[in-house]
Amino acid sequence: QLVESGGGSVQVGGSLRLSCEASGYISRSCVMAWYREAPGKERELVASIDRDRLLTYAGSVKGRFTVSEDNDKETFYLQMNSLITEDTAVYYCAADLPIDSCGGSSMRSWGQGTQVTVSY
Repeated sequence: QLVESGGGSVQVGGSLRLSCEASGYISRSCVMAWYREAPGKERELVASIDRDRLLTYAGSVKGRFTVSEDNDKETFYLQMNSLITEDTAVYYCAADLPIDSCGGSSMRSWGQGTQVTVSY
């Protein structure tokens, strides 16, 4: 089970750190990722880490957001700085678990989401 926390309301320019309790997922996953879904928009990838430690960021958050994981705590994080109103969305933690191998088929598990609201 993936459980997100850390969402809330913040002013423009502020920071939040989202956490995803990912017990049993981080060590087994091909990719750990954060997605977000804003009202009226499709869910989009925000940031991810794959098993080769490759970090990927959406262009809109690059330089402002940092994704990381703590294997000992089995927790996945998203540090969000310099927040803007366009960052308002429900943020979801996701884990891609291999069905056969990380280069082949995988199955994605989702958390329940945490709301982030950025306002003036």
